[in-house]
This record gives sequence, structure tokens and C-alpha cells, in this order.
Amino acid sequence: MSFKSSLVKLIIKLTPDILIVWVANIILKGIAELNEFSFDVDERRVYLRTQLYGEEGSIEVCLEDFAVFHDGDSYRFIIHHARSDRPWLHNLLSHIIGKAWKIPALPQFAAQMELVAELFKAKPVALEQVD
Repeated sequence: MSFKSSLVKLIIKLTPDILIVWVANIILKGIAELNEFSFDVDERRVYLRTQLYGEEGSIEVCLEDFAVFHDGDSYRFIIHHARSDRPWLHNLLSHIIGKAWKIPALPQFAAQMELVAELFKAKPVALEQVD
């Protein structure tokens, strides 16, 4: 892992979740309110609980084991596990997990995409020994 990606990973770990909630609520004002947020960069897990404006209950979403990778000519994003406490959102998430979504190539962000791909590279498949 390069120095840059190690530094970005450290910054992500040190960023307080409350700061992310505060900034997100400024941006989402009048649309939704982010109540809870956590991001584990090592485990590649994102959890959030939000309440849409005008709705009674909150919505929980958890994304796990996601990766960004380079497939030759473009970068792709994949989510391996996702769930929600709302059936309609859980069904929607079930349609997008396991599919590699192409990230549009923007030449001005090529270096940043390379860093993101290094930071969130796919975990190697563990080989099990059979005795």
C-alpha cells in the first residue's frame, strides 16, 4: 500500500462520525436528516440511519465488502453485501449487489481514481486447505 493510500486511510479513521453527520445534514437540509453514520475502512462497512423529511420512521442501510477495481480500460465499483430494514429498499439493493458498475472515466480525476482503487481494492479470496 502506498504512502498516499495509507495517509487517506488514517484520515478516514480519524474523522469523527459526528462531523460527517453534521456536514451531511447541512447538505441534505429539507430532504433528509442523517441520524447515525459509521464507516469502517478496514472492514469496508458503511452503516447509516436516516430519516426522510416528512416520514415517520428512520431507514437503516448497511453496505459491506465493497471494492473499486481497474478492469483494463475503466474503473468499476462492486458491492458484495447490502441490507436495509425497509423491504422495498432491501429488494432494490438485492438487484445491485454483485454487479460491477462502471465508473465514468474523467481524465482530470485519473490520479484520484487510482488512489481510490488502491484504497478499496478487492480482498483476495482466501484459499482453504482441505485435509
